[in-house]
Amino acid sequence: MRRATLSFFFALGACAGNDAGPAPAPPTGASPTATSPTASAAMPDYNPLNAFESDVILKKGTERAFTGEFTDHSADGTYVCRQCNAALYRSQDKFHSGCGWPSFDDEIAGAIKRNRDFSHGMVRTEIVCANCNGHLGHVFDGERMTEKNTRHCVNSVSMRFVPAGKELPAKIVRKAK
Repeated sequence: MRRATLSFFFALGACAGNDAGPAPAPPTGASPTATSPTASAAMPDYNPLNAFESDVILKKGTERAFTGEFTDHSADGTYVCRQCNAALYRSQDKFHSGCGWPSFDDEIAGAIKRNRDFSHGMVRTEIVCANCNGHLGHVFDGERMTEKNTRHCVNSVSMRFVPAGKELPAKIVRKAK
């Protein structure tokens, strides 16, 4: 039991860290689509991001554990990238890991890219949207939480949810410059 508890707390800490420090909570009453001048200038052809979304998605920040809107979300549907609308995860691959962030044990084929992350004296695997390179979180293997033995620890603010039966938004593909 002690080993499982230590593994849980290590995974929790590993998922929480980032170079930018914890992202502040969005201001009360803030619109989730409010545009910050920096985000709109940097990504004019993607969905506009507010300051909190930009900190997480563009600057590799992290929302505080147990605060995201999808942590305990269990409806049927598809999770898409908040920045570009690319389909990322299906609800049937979501599970409750207890880590404080939405967890998935599989992604939609071709939706996720993995990058090595050496921040905070750890070696982790960052996951980003394969279409827009927006930061999603980290992936951990070997924790034995599911049969697939993998956990995508994803920031809720990096995603939007589309209920089953509703049409997915068009994926925004950035034009080459």
